[in-house]
Amino acid sequence: MEIWWKTGENQSVLVGLQATKADLRLAHMTNNMPDTPTIALVAYEGAQQSALHGLGEMFDVANRLADASPARQISHRLLDPASLDETQRFDAVILPPNLTGVRGEEDGPLHAWLRRQHLRGTIMCSACAGGYWLGYAGILEGRPATTHWALEADFRATFPKVMLTPERILVDDNDVVTAGGVMAWVDLGLHLVGRWLGPATVSRICRQMLIDPAGREQQTYRRFSPNMSHTDQSIRSLQLWMESHTGEDLSVRALAQRAGMSERSLHRRFAKATGLTINSYVQELRVERAKGLLELTSLPVTTICWQVGYHDVPAFARLFKAATGVSPGAYRHRFQIAA
Repeated sequence: MEIWWKTGENQSVLVGLQATKADLRLAHMTNNMPDTPTIALVAYEGAQQSALHGLGEMFDVANRLADASPARQISHRLLDPASLDETQRFDAVILPPNLTGVRGEEDGPLHAWLRRQHLRGTIMCSACAGGYWLGYAGILEGRPATTHWALEADFRATFPKVMLTPERILVDDNDVVTAGGVMAWVDLGLHLVGRWLGPATVSRICRQMLIDPAGREQQTYRRFSPNMSHTDQSIRSLQLWMESHTGEDLSVRALAQRAGMSERSLHRRFAKATGLTINSYVQELRVERAKGLLELTSLPVTTICWQVGYHDVPAFARLFKAATGVSPGAYRHRFQIAA
């Protein structure tokens, strides 16, 4: 299949013989970008009102701050799922977060409408738990996506074919854009403003609305919540001991001796009960403990490193950054609670 990429008013360039679906989507969006893109904000029952109205206000401010040329503006509309418009094709549809625990499993008519819109070329967007509606509509199957980090386990179990990356705050897969946490609708809104009104407008709106334009990732905010609801009492007792002894020897050998079982048996039972290997669990536990010390104390990073069981400070700093996306010092600067 040949693809001609439009590069000017009267010029086209042949860019390849074998086109992927992503190539076709990108070419279509580039060559058919609307002057007035219309975004539907789906006001499903339980939808976060601050997200619905905040996105609308962000788009309104962006329109006022956009360059006069090209004269492109973003139109938006609150959409009631009880009265879905089958005649209008939107350029983007946004499923906002909710704070009620609603997941939309029974919203069959809305799922069907979302599928039809997507087939007509609409960019499907979600923030936080809004991704459940896209999941139930079948739109995320086989696609990379994100949601709130605290929903990871349930989202994976509900939609096992989704390529979930909960450490990301925003995933743009061309015609599907998903955002992570409850307030990630801000990141999603800025992303769409940048897509249609350009980076200069994003810069202006960030200054106007006092929004940090720097890229964020969810891994910085993520909290380790170990599984304690299993039925293996021996493993649970070991977990409780580990919680208050992160600075001690937590090697497999030492833990097996404490639990009174073989290393092989401990490996098997620990993974079955917690869903993690022992080494991964210990790393998560120690990083979480280090976060707490960085937030609540003024201890030097070196001291914190030793207190959580590491003896190589540079190695600890690399491990901490790999887990959180920032250095220990940067984490303290962002999250330390003043005395």
